[in-house]
Amino acid sequence: MLNYQVDRAVLKPFLPAGTELDAFEGADYMSIVGFLFLDTKVWGVPVPFHRHFEEVNLRFYVRRREAGEWRRGVVFVREFVPRWLIAVVARGAYEESYTSAPMRHALAPPKPAGGAAGGAAGTLSYRWRFPTGWNSLSAEFEGAPAEAEAGSHEEFITEHYWGYCARSNGVTLEYRVAHPRWRVWRARNPVLHCDTAAVYGPGFSAALSQPPASALIADGSEVTVHAGVPLAATSG
Repeated sequence: MLNYQVDRAVLKPFLPAGTELDAFEGADYMSIVGFLFLDTKVWGVPVPFHRHFEEVNLRFYVRRREAGEWRRGVVFVREFVPRWLIAVVARGAYEESYTSAPMRHALAPPKPAGGAAGGAAGTLSYRWRFPTGWNSLSAEFEGAPAEAEAGSHEEFITEHYWGYCARSNGVTLEYRVAHPRWRVWRARNPVLHCDTAAVYGPGFSAALSQPPASALIADGSEVTVHAGVPLAATSG
């Protein structure tokens, strides 16, 4: 997760109706995130040759008041996956901006201190191809992950349990994303090689051309993405 401070004026055109931007300590953030999906099922059914795959997405953070409590969620600007069927299903079910593209990932786990190598950082990277060429994000990590502290920047970035999407008819779709709290590493030496203007649009290029404000790697968990509900149909 490479996390960038961004002017909220860049994000407001993408803000789904009924939500507001969620800031951390007065700053708005967006993140480029690489995921590895394993043992994926659609409506409880595994689809052959579509169970294990990468995803890279650009997202930002929102919230919505419901029954006296804040629902903290994310909005995806663009998502890349390696197979066209995954993109088609996601666009049909959630109207998210999925694109299929050749993708790769690589993981070299850290070596423990005291071993033959004397301890060394691990690296994690994701690559995806766009018509303008290959893009990539990567970072290093070492040691053991830890659960994000309450109120921390790490918690703000990782602990979101709702997704919001502005549908073509103007209605906002809300869906729950259930998972336990993730353990995270504070990553170092983050690198983004990306034609940001071509991939995400010139409005995002200025923020993504700067060094990220932070970089995290999460160990992941089981995740359940629930069916979406039009916001107008939810209780308010």
